[in-house]
Amino acid sequence: MKQFDEIKTLLGESGTYYLIAVDMHSNYSYLNKRYGDIFQPIHGNLVGKHYAVTIHPDDQNTCKIVSQMAFMYPESVFPATLRKNDGHGGYIVTKWEYKAMFDEQGTPLGIFCIGHDITELLKISDELQQAKVDNSHTIRIHVANILGLGRIIQDSTNAADLHDAAKMIVQSASDLDSVIRTIYK
Repeated sequence: MKQFDEIKTLLGESGTYYLIAVDMHSNYSYLNKRYGDIFQPIHGNLVGKHYAVTIHPDDQNTCKIVSQMAFMYPESVFPATLRKNDGHGGYIVTKWEYKAMFDEQGTPLGIFCIGHDITELLKISDELQQAKVDNSHTIRIHVANILGLGRIIQDSTNAADLHDAAKMIVQSASDLDSVIRTIYK
């Protein structure tokens, strides 16, 4: 419990990190300022309420499993990524570290968790991944054109076909160069 008190001193007023505690009945027993500022306007006063009120239904089993692990291995912390209702029909994605709390006699008191919002990080990561896929597709179209035209040249004996294929290769290479310059400005 002393460890949690020290962490409350450090993160109680944090503008970045969430700090919560949940008792042995799965009810919130502590919220730091950041968590309260974000989630109490959506759910009202959370102290005394069951933790599940804030969590996406599909993530509740994750909470249960991670909590069980924290009690089984009290010297360790356990991560979990959870979605929490944002009050607008969507979810805030949060990343947590769970740690079991015990009194001096070894009696379990609950769980405390330190977390933060990773919604924006995931959004940007998804956008970057999509841009990577789009850029790859855009580049590969031109490479495929050049390869196909090269095969036509290999198989052709007609001078007119060779001339047309050479013109198309130059155009495809120019288009590819333009795409690459746009991507890597």
